Amino acid sequence: MDFKEELKVYADIVNNELNKYVRKEECPEKKLNSSMKYSLISSGKRLRPILILSTYKLFKSDFEKVFPFAVAMEMIHNFSLIHDDLPAIDNDDLRHRKANKS
Repeated sequence: MDFKEELKVYADIVNNELNKYVRKEECPEKKLNSSMKYSLISSGKRLRPILILSTYKLFKSDFEKVFPFAVAMEMIHNFSLIHDDLPAIDNDDLRHRKANKS
């Protein structure tokens, strides 16, 4: 199997595992859960969890044991991307190429 095929296999594993952790039942916070699922299940590259899975697989063959850790890493990464873009959290004018006009 070539590198691109292997990446695809790992990405599919991660996507399947992510889907297991997304809440699907009816609940008061359904809109929030829907928003989280939209962001989490997008077409990301999944490099962080793939690195976790492939590194573990170098040493042991039962890499299913690290699925929760790989999924958690992807969730943390996704969380950081969303929260980094919130104006109340990311208010650095210099970083957003806005000159300070004082």
